[in-house]
Amino acid sequence: MNHKGVEYNLTRSETPGFWQWQFRIGDLVRSGNTEARLALLAVRRVQLRIDRELKHAARQLTS
Repeated sequence: MNHKGVEYNLTRSETPGFWQWQFRIGDLVRSGNTEARLALLAVRRVQLRIDRELKHAARQLTS
């Protein structure tokens, strides 16, 4: 999947209601788990995480 030019993966965990995600911004690789019953909610949570990381990376470039 793609959000704002960032490719990310989201897969259902073996545990019901949990999702595993991973994305890469430049050399930075982030991965983790999120709890959500609905796939769309899990997607939205990963997208919000990507937005936070992009904002953080932009701040570092201007500093």
